[in-house]
Amino acid sequence: LSTREIDKMRRAGHLAAKLLHHLSAMVQPGISTLELNDEAERWTQAHGAKSAPLGYKGFPKSICTSINEVVCHGIPSKKQTLKEGDIINIDVTLIVDGYHGDTSKTFFVGEPSPLARKLVEVTEECRRRGIEAIKPGAKMGDIGAAIQEYAEAEGFSVVRDFVGHGISNVFHTAPQVPHYGEWGKGRKLRPGMVFTIEPMINAGTWEVELQADGWTALTKDRKLSAQCEHTLAVTPDGCEILTPYPED
Repeated sequence: LSTREIDKMRRAGHLAAKLLHHLSAMVQPGISTLELNDEAERWTQAHGAKSAPLGYKGFPKSICTSINEVVCHGIPSKKQTLKEGDIINIDVTLIVDGYHGDTSKTFFVGEPSPLARKLVEVTEECRRRGIEAIKPGAKMGDIGAAIQEYAEAEGFSVVRDFVGHGISNVFHTAPQVPHYGEWGKGRKLRPGMVFTIEPMINAGTWEVELQADGWTALTKDRKLSAQCEHTLAVTPDGCEILTPYPED
């Protein structure tokens, strides 16, 4: 992307991160995922942006809310309420001036189990290691290798069915960014490339099952899954996180 386009991506990304931070305060036992969705839509409209997921390929809501064994693309629902000890991934994508900012984070509902805490911490470290591998001349496989090596060393597995993706004024575009792979393999990274890194890390098998709604993906063994996501731009000397979370 051009400097001007990356500037637009930065604006969209920073706003998406602010939305995610705003929703984090609502994550507590008893709240429904529909309430999170409706607040996200209200906040998005109030900030002059659009929710990219709403209506995308028929997706019915504004955000994805994936609880416990849901790997990704959970659909917010009035019937689904958060319970003490749950983990929930909230995935938001905003369109600002035609460009997309895409980010997600897994939150604890109350006090997590030791396994849930470790899984989320490892997932965030996986993303950090993936981001660290990004620089001009590096290969796409380096990102996946960095993530896979760490996740598996910690006793977890990396989802294969869903990967990171190029993003611009189009929601999902080339290149695909697998979160598993081999060092030195794949296409060369160049300044101006913009894509997401969004590792999905499972407590058990990496295999997933798609539900009848065509969206909700669950771990095949129904063990926990966590995810976190940033949108990034490759720069001449490394990379820039376009969706910086206020705490980081």
